[in-house]
Amino acid sequence: MSKSPHESGFIIADSSRPGTQPTNSNQGPSNQQSMWEDSEASEASYFPRATGAVLPQPNATATTAASGDVRPLLETGPGGKRVEPQSSLSTIQGSYALNDHSSERTNLGNTGIVMALLSEMWIVNLFFILGGTWIKAFYLGKLQEYDDYNLWNTSCYWKMGLLLPLPYTLICFFGLTLPFRTPKFLVYDGIKKRRVDNLYILTVTKGDNREAVYRAWNAHKHLERLHPAIRVHVLTDEPYFFEGINCYTCPKAFTAGNSKYKARALEWYRQTMRFTEFDWVLHLDEESVIDDESVKRILEFVFYEKDYHYGQGIIFYNQYKYWANWIFTVADALRVGDDVSRFQLQYTYFHRPVFGAHGSFLLNNGLVENAITWDLGSLTEDYQFAMKAWDRGFRCGKIAGIVREQSPLDLIGFMKQRRRWYVGIRRLPNFLPKLWAFFWSLGIVSLFSTIASIALGFKFNYGTPRWMALLIDFNFMNFVYLYLLGVFLQDLDKGVNPFLILLRIPVTFVVQFIAVILEGCAVMYGIIFPPSDFDVIKK
Repeated sequence: MSKSPHESGFIIADSSRPGTQPTNSNQGPSNQQSMWEDSEASEASYFPRATGAVLPQPNATATTAASGDVRPLLETGPGGKRVEPQSSLSTIQGSYALNDHSSERTNLGNTGIVMALLSEMWIVNLFFILGGTWIKAFYLGKLQEYDDYNLWNTSCYWKMGLLLPLPYTLICFFGLTLPFRTPKFLVYDGIKKRRVDNLYILTVTKGDNREAVYRAWNAHKHLERLHPAIRVHVLTDEPYFFEGINCYTCPKAFTAGNSKYKARALEWYRQTMRFTEFDWVLHLDEESVIDDESVKRILEFVFYEKDYHYGQGIIFYNQYKYWANWIFTVADALRVGDDVSRFQLQYTYFHRPVFGAHGSFLLNNGLVENAITWDLGSLTEDYQFAMKAWDRGFRCGKIAGIVREQSPLDLIGFMKQRRRWYVGIRRLPNFLPKLWAFFWSLGIVSLFSTIASIALGFKFNYGTPRWMALLIDFNFMNFVYLYLLGVFLQDLDKGVNPFLILLRIPVTFVVQFIAVILEGCAVMYGIIFPPSDFDVIKK
């Protein structure tokens, strides 16, 4: 019995491979309906591959100019057909993942436990935020000298800044107190699968950090055995090419109209792979790791969630060097809280990127990739991609999975990361990004208002009107809870000792105030010294 091209380790440059015919990039979801029909790909569509398939022996070699490594260069495939090159530096065709039988797993986590907890957390969130607000505003009101007799006094002028986060905290409150999209609420009985030819799990990296590249590959290579449609790839920039992995290297000669760096490499990859509406791409950053359970949730999403063209899940920051730096760990806990509140509201209920998107754990259908492309030219290409997808009528959904990453290692990296986000979002032409950047800027006013309230409180003995105190305390409890929840969920996922989890609650409460100051300083850094180019931070 003859093997399919993929079983033999080759990708043939003819029409026998699903996904080789490019989709018209000018078409939106309304122009391509076949993807959303109830159709299931046959086994042949997936190119089933033998677990122990042997990669073809090279008939020529090429040398990497940068490293001097020798790489196989395939020129012909079975039957004398020409093999299509996937990189300017000649990448081996086929999958190295299926020839690696190492049993060690580094993509570990407790996704099932976290999701089960999130299914019931809405009532806990509601009780904690509203209950904490009531205790602070009424039970402890006398200690804080809250005033029931005056609606306004002189101190209100410098305390008004403490009300500015209210739009953000209200959005997060509704996201926290509405049911979370978890496997408990996902029932697919009787729903026919839609056709999926390829699910590319793509780690994007410049390639200069050899340890990070192989770390990502070793964490994900076994995922190809979970389903025959899965392909694990690593995308680098020339001259960085890595032996023994499915490495795709973007050539220096490749140019795009506007994109640079990561977006440029993604555009080259998109054009090289020639996605169709039956292909999906999971974008991961260099330090991102996804576990088996979350990949299964992704497969469910692409098979059954036929109303959505792209999706995202939760990102944790506990994969590497977790709690190595308390300040940055706690600072990124707010991002976790953001994912389970604001972004949960967006992906579960709005199905539009009202608040933007992350560049990692971004699952796109090939139709979306071809319609939007990565030729964007923005400091925040992920946010811009999502806004363009919205303009074209594509819808997004929530994936009940987790990707784990790493926090910045030093203060400079932290500041540059936040600065790029702030300036990149502010520069986008759409109204909503500018609005959120404006509220982000107001955080500086709120920070100075907090400092002024503490300092002036020692000199002027004014009480706070109860109505203002109630709103301020609501903001306070929301922020505290987002930080605490972010740390708690990551500790639970990491399998931290329960006593240590409890010990970290007061630590988080104290350190969050330092984190808030640093976040405000990063915004000021972006306003005073906006970046002229893309900042790549070290992790």
